[in-house]
Amino acid sequence: MSLWCDKYRPKTFDELDYQLSQAELLKTIVASGDFPHFLIFGPSGSGKKTRISCLLHALYGEGVQSLRIENHEYETPSKKKVEITTIGSNFHTQVNPR
Repeated sequence: MSLWCDKYRPKTFDELDYQLSQAELLKTIVASGDFPHFLIFGPSGSGKKTRISCLLHALYGEGVQSLRIENHEYETPSKKKVEITTIGSNFHTQVNPR
């Protein structure tokens, strides 16, 4: 079962109907083949996840929709334990440190 917002989230740049200049810029980057690393930031609800989903779909196709969740636990030199949950496919990893 998936959330309504995830089920109906746009999957391609052509399905986006807001901030079209950003979508065009990302389409240009994908078409150029010179793809840099990205750090995406912004307020909650600003469309970061949707844009990245469209970007990944343009680069890799439907395979990015097959997601897996993994929990990682690390120990710092001071013996503090840090848990990080990642969500990803064979093509990307999403890290949300808390």
